[in-house]
Order: sequence, then C-alpha cells, then structure tokens
Amino acid sequence: MKRVFITGASSGLGAALAQRYAQQGTVLGLLARRRDLLEQLVQSLPNPELHRIYAADVTDHAALTSAAQDFIRAHNGADVVIANAGISAGTLTEYSEDLAVFERILATNVTATVATFAPFIASMKQQAGGRLVGIGSVAGIRGLPGAEAYSASKAAVISYCESLRIELKPAGIRVVTIAPGYIDTPMTKHNPYPMPFLMAPEAFAEKAVAAIDAGTSYCVIPWQMGVVAKLLRLLPNWLYDLAFSKAPHKPRHAKT
Repeated sequence: MKRVFITGASSGLGAALAQRYAQQGTVLGLLARRRDLLEQLVQSLPNPELHRIYAADVTDHAALTSAAQDFIRAHNGADVVIANAGISAGTLTEYSEDLAVFERILATNVTATVATFAPFIASMKQQAGGRLVGIGSVAGIRGLPGAEAYSASKAAVISYCESLRIELKPAGIRVVTIAPGYIDTPMTKHNPYPMPFLMAPEAFAEKAVAAIDAGTSYCVIPWQMGVVAKLLRLLPNWLYDLAFSKAPHKPRHAKT
C-alpha cells in the first residue's frame, strides 16, 4: 500500500491530491493548520480509518518534524512526500510593512519545503527510493509585477528542488517539481485579472499524480501554461518588461 504525506492538505491542491490518492487506496498523512477542515476531508475519503491528520503550521518546524516522524513510525516510512503548503499575497518593496508579508511567504513556501522533506530523507535512503515533490508555480518562471514575494518564493522552490534532485539521485530518491498554472482554488479566487487555461483542482490532481508516479523531474500543469512559460522565458528582458509593465497586480496582503 502506497504511503503519501501531504502538507497544506485541507483545501485547494492539497485536498484534491488527497482525494486522488485515496481513490487509489493510498494511506495518507495530511497536515494543515485547521484540524476541523482536515477531519471533514478525511471523513469524505474512502477508508478514513487508514489516514492520519496533523494540525500544525508548516512554519512550526518542530511540529512538522514531529508529524513526519509519527507518520514514518506508523507506516515504516513514506513513498511520496508532497510539500504543497503555500500562501500568496501582493507585495511591493517600497512599503516597509510588506517586509513581514514577504518573510511569511518565504517561510511558508520555501523554508517549510525544506523542513517538510528533511525528516523523510533518511528513511527513503534506507528503503532505496521514494518521491519528494515540491510545488512551484509558473509565477516562478519570470518575476510578475506586484507579486515580488510569491514569484521569488516559487523560483526558489524550483531551483532548490533541482539541486536536491541531483543530490539525491544516487540514493534512488526522485525529486519532482510540479509547477501549476492557474488552478481554481481559494488562492486564485482573489485574482482580479483573467486566468488563461484555468483548471479544476481534480483535473490538476490527476495530472500531478501521474507525473509523480512517473518520477518526472519537472512538469507544468496544464501543459498549455508550460508552452506559455517557455515562450516567456525566451523573451528578451526589454520585450518582457514592455509586455508586463501594465499588467494587473495581485491585491496587497490578500493572503490565502
């Protein structure tokens, strides 16, 4: 029976991934801040008695490590660990009060990814395999105006996972980076601009689980946004700056 640990599991992408894995008969460890939402999610899954829930904030590294160790003890390891927890908010460097928001986004999206993976690596090395999955974003491909913290955090996740992928390959551990485009979740509800190729979370989860099972090193979902991301990466800076100079901004401090 596959063993999967997911952070940010109570809603959005995390809940969709949990539902997809549960349909496959997977045993789950689900971590999020709100216990009530986790309990509701587990009761909606097949075989709720198989799954373990952990109410904790991923920035509380001691609590996160304790949850990981409990899951490892209960199931003698893990096959897939998905560092999915993430937050977003519009930030502008010129405002001093945005510094605290910037730090919170980096702590949740980047440092907590490291803290999520760390407790599982030793047991994965012992079992000579496993998957560590980082959730990046198309927003990490090129910096978006008004999303300085979020773009920076997701660019960091992508680069971090690449480094880790090379480091852990000899141990048989696959590191998978999933870069979502626009997915219809609570995080995107506040975006005051068009979202091309908007995808249902259930459809995202199906594609993501397939990429994780295959051990794909890097995958943009949906694929259309992957094409857009490649094109944006190829644009010279002067043309990219011109194209996005008047792009709409995410509202400041609208964390989700």
